[in-house]
Amino acid sequence: MTTNRLEAFSDGVLAIIITIMVLEMKIPEGSDLESLRPILPVFLTYLGSFVYLGIYWSNHHHLMHAVSKVNGKVLWANLNLLFWLSLFPFVTGWMGENNFKKIPVILYGTILLMAALSYRLLTQVAIKSEGSNSIIRKAIGKDRKGILSIFIYIAALAISFFQPAISVFLYLLVALIWFVPDSRIEKVI
Repeated sequence: MTTNRLEAFSDGVLAIIITIMVLEMKIPEGSDLESLRPILPVFLTYLGSFVYLGIYWSNHHHLMHAVSKVNGKVLWANLNLLFWLSLFPFVTGWMGENNFKKIPVILYGTILLMAALSYRLLTQVAIKSEGSNSIIRKAIGKDRKGILSIFIYIAALAISFFQPAISVFLYLLVALIWFVPDSRIEKVI
């Protein structure tokens, strides 16, 4: 099976996730700029999650262009990734509504970590499916960026029990690391 259906399905799911996130933002009561102040944490969390989803969408797109065939393991690894990404609206809203308090920050970080681990699993399953001499294997290489991101998430989670604000900064740091689209696959294709 080719990657077209998998990519189209994943694109649709990500579009729905983003739509749900924006619909979760409540409209302010007033019409002045001051009425926006209470929703600022929700908006900032939405903005961060939107960037994360954009990063996943972009890298997933590149990944699927380097994969020539899809098998059941790739389908299930992809569904695993989509499951964790589908939890973004919930943790985004909860963290934003609670002004970056400890437990919501911990859960947000947990979902970020699980999404990162799931994306890594998807790439590893795709590499195994394609073979050790495949384009995707050459492009991903040792995946230092992916491994670094996972370690930062783990550190951020440990820190979030004591200093949630530092954890939020570390979550943003990972987004900044990935903000420029991963060009490894583009260079190989």
